[in-house]
Amino acid sequence: MVRVFTVFAGYVLLLSTPVLAAPPTPKLDQALCTRSATLLACIDAYDNSYSVAMSGTTMYLRGYESADKRHWAQTNSRYGSMTFFTGLASDGEAWVGYIQKVGWTTISRASSSSGTRSKITCDRVMGCR
Repeated sequence: MVRVFTVFAGYVLLLSTPVLAAPPTPKLDQALCTRSATLLACIDAYDNSYSVAMSGTTMYLRGYESADKRHWAQTNSRYGSMTFFTGLASDGEAWVGYIQKVGWTTISRASSSSGTRSKITCDRVMGCR
């Protein structure tokens, strides 16, 4: 009975609260996004922003990292179960990589001009490692 009353009281409180027209405020772990038929654009609480556009099997990404004050662009091209990507940032960093899907497993490899290399394997049983 106490649970029912608590839920009912919360519902009444919610209904009695005046609703003001205000823009939504993103939480720290969420981005605020808008989209059209071909474009998705997002900004987060730290003023990082990015946009994604699709054309056939090619994805175009552009973004801005506010902490490093740098713009970047990346192009992803999908061929069957393989996706290849290349990117370039305004500070001169470049990167290349691929994503390969094999059954329930996804293998991602990337390397950048700064010397960073990574390999991430994800599957439904073991997660990502």
